[in-house]
Amino acid sequence: MKIAVDFDGTCVDHCYPLVGEDAPGCVEVLKDLIKSGHKLILNTMRHGQALEEAVRWFENHQIFLSGINQDPGQTEWTQSPKVFAQKYIDDAAVGMKLVKLHGFQRPVVDWEFVRQELINEIDSENVLPPIKLLKKYSDDGFFDAKDYEN
Repeated sequence: MKIAVDFDGTCVDHCYPLVGEDAPGCVEVLKDLIKSGHKLILNTMRHGQALEEAVRWFENHQIFLSGINQDPGQTEWTQSPKVFAQKYIDDAAVGMKLVKLHGFQRPVVDWEFVRQELINEIDSENVLPPIKLLKKYSDDGFFDAKDYEN
């Protein structure tokens, strides 16, 4: 499956044009998706140096991207600028669950939610192991990265 992945607010905290802190669980889920045979396409509004920094983030985390702002094969059958994918992971997507974290500029994607949603849609051979949130709710509505078990 081809999965388009946004960057700011999805993989990292919103700190554009800088690269924010990693969203808890993101790296593990993305690596598990690749291990399960899925292809990731970076789908971001970043451009120029800011885009290069985002791509470097994936390289530094050893997460292989199959495309950057485009599915490499889509120009063979369409000239549309929209990234072709079967799934889109984006903090701005309707229905995407977000989590507020201490020290983060804005809420980011809840990667345990993403994992569970994909498990429900992917056949049992590709099930991803869960990330463990150490506590169900926080007193103030915020979670810290330490609240997630690696």
